[in-house]
Amino acid sequence: MFIATLIAEGLTSGQLEAAKDRLSAAGCAAGAWRWLDEGIAADLPFASQPDAARAALEGAIAGADVIVQADAHREKKLLVADMDSTMITVECIDELADYAGIKPQIAEVTERAMRGELDFAEALDARVALLKGLPESAIDQCLAERVRLMPGAQALVQTMRARGAHTILVSGGFTRFAEPVGTQIGFDRRIANVLEIDGGKLTGTVTKPIVDSSTKETTLLGAMAELGLAPEQTMAVGDGANDLAMIRKAGLGVAYHAKPIVAAAAGARIDHGDLTALLYAQGIARADWVTA
Repeated sequence: MFIATLIAEGLTSGQLEAAKDRLSAAGCAAGAWRWLDEGIAADLPFASQPDAARAALEGAIAGADVIVQADAHREKKLLVADMDSTMITVECIDELADYAGIKPQIAEVTERAMRGELDFAEALDARVALLKGLPESAIDQCLAERVRLMPGAQALVQTMRARGAHTILVSGGFTRFAEPVGTQIGFDRRIANVLEIDGGKLTGTVTKPIVDSSTKETTLLGAMAELGLAPEQTMAVGDGANDLAMIRKAGLGVAYHAKPIVAAAAGARIDHGDLTALLYAQGIARADWVTA
């Protein structure tokens, strides 16, 4: 069996009946839908052809996110997540560059790298080099003034951990952001690049090897092996091209408000809602979320 989870504020029973009809017309043998949280999220079970189901439902309800997956192992035991523009609302290197007065030129390179138009490691080296001489104090200032958690980040991670999942934050950004952010959100582990500093100023370099796409994929696969998990028990979420490798290897690979190259390749997309959509995707209703 398969499950299509539909998530949207103001979701109606009429829309769900229409969605069921669309699945039936696509030959998916739809069953009876059921609310996860009335007016917000619902499950629609069906028997076959998940690709056809996804094609039939995506875009059918304005403002709705649709996640289609196998019913088995729906609740995940491993989460590997990107940080910038996924678990937080900004790209840290772009915001840090603002303190050096060069945000526009660095942000352009960041955007191109996230779209997959540039080699990630080369683009990171080039951007960090432009930050040479920036006072170390700008990092803490940026963290305090600019970095905000993505809505739903804490609920997602803390709820999954409370239910026995292992959670890893793996970022192509920097440990000086990932460590405090990951700790605040509640991740078990945090992996990121190390900005090199000398005499209280950035040297314009990062410690090698760089945390990149292959690191994210290796982290996912390594944790799966360590925990004895099958791929279908895992979830990976990110927004940029350097997240694609892990998204493709996870049982549920999620493109979160992502660049087009990622959205096109991921097995699931969240285009409208916040990160709590990934709790609904696991069949976890709001009453069972950890929101401390």
